[in-house]
Amino acid sequence: QVQLVESGGGLVQAGGSLRLSCAASGRAFRLYALGWFRQAPGKEREFVASVTGGGVGTSYADSVKGRFTISRDNAENTVYLQMNSLKPEDTAVYYCAARNNYYTSRRTDEYAWWGQGIQVTVSS
Repeated sequence: QVQLVESGGGLVQAGGSLRLSCAASGRAFRLYALGWFRQAPGKEREFVASVTGGGVGTSYADSVKGRFTISRDNAENTVYLQMNSLKPEDTAVYYCAARNNYYTSRRTDEYAWWGQGIQVTVSS
């Protein structure tokens, strides 16, 4: 069982930056791929970024590539999402998720554990 708690969200102006953190409990953290997803009002939850258990392999949605960076600290059981050059369309509730597999996936149904979500609002 893995518990995930996100932090670092908030309100920021377009062009600004935020750093999301997700602290995980549970053993074998380094064996799990981790992902960030987001859900805007009236839309389905969508993939944002993911990282392999070892932290070397990463994957990004086209909409955030070059602006967002995912990283993890296995010693601290934490995954991060650095978000730069934020746009109003990045406004959403952001979720951290863990997959019971070393390798990443972009599919929400392949992640077994989810955080409660945190709001990110980008004003124009």
